[in-house]
Amino acid sequence: MKTERNILVAFILNFAFSVFEFVGGVFTGSVAIISDAIHDIGDAVSIGASLVLERKSKKQPDEAYTYGYARYSVLGSMITTLILLVGSLLVIYNAISRIISPVEIHYDGMIVFAVVGVCMNFLAAFFTREGHSLNQKAVNLHMLEDVLGWFVVLVGAVVMRFTDFSIIDPLMSIGVALFILINAIKNLKEILNLFLEKTPQGVSIHEIEEHISHIDGVLDVHHVHLWSLDGYNNYATMHVVFDGNAHEIKDAVREELKEHGITHATLELETKEEQCHERNCSIKNDTPAGHHHHHHH
Repeated sequence: MKTERNILVAFILNFAFSVFEFVGGVFTGSVAIISDAIHDIGDAVSIGASLVLERKSKKQPDEAYTYGYARYSVLGSMITTLILLVGSLLVIYNAISRIISPVEIHYDGMIVFAVVGVCMNFLAAFFTREGHSLNQKAVNLHMLEDVLGWFVVLVGAVVMRFTDFSIIDPLMSIGVALFILINAIKNLKEILNLFLEKTPQGVSIHEIEEHISHIDGVLDVHHVHLWSLDGYNNYATMHVVFDGNAHEIKDAVREELKEHGITHATLELETKEEQCHERNCSIKNDTPAGHHHHHHH
């Protein structure tokens, strides 16, 4: 699976690199590089978690998880995103204390490490750029953020090398941290929407009801429920009141739903008679009353 292989490559590169980076931080005396290394080790750990969960998310549905394991991937993305949030807040905190009391740095060593950092992370970002799960997006965000971070360190190190303007270092890291923070919050919002069973983005219930109502033989559609497992696979359930050939109508409804990006649908077909009865129980009301079709003659 491409996504998995990408995440694995990212994990190995990231982990090896963060160890190398830690050594470099100690060597150059740059607390910025050390704290970045710690942040990167955190990244690597969260990528490892993502990897395990992404693999699990590919499992077929079974008795324990009748909807399949897709949400595990979302969980991986959530862990990674939360680590990013905490990480960026820590970086901002460190940078501010850095501005208050500046520290001596070996610029030359810093420049060398930054060049290696940019190259390594660019490779990792390149490997993780494909793939569609939210999880993969979170991992790719980590990678891009690392490239950015190192590029910024490089520019900063060069500038500080030639001017004695050491406040640049913490200022830059604040900039990058804010960028991560904003993206992580966006990601988190998407994840929460999934867990809260919000109607998937870009899908309009009104439009779906309208289009299905226009199918020949469909008299009415109600009790429409939509949700998404992982942001890509959308599911729907609905009641369709029909008059005609049930088989043809089902096929037509499923075709229409496919066009709206709904891959899996459960349809409850009802005849006109049931419909009449439900009418007096008010159609939109999901009370059990609406479902007991006792005809009182």
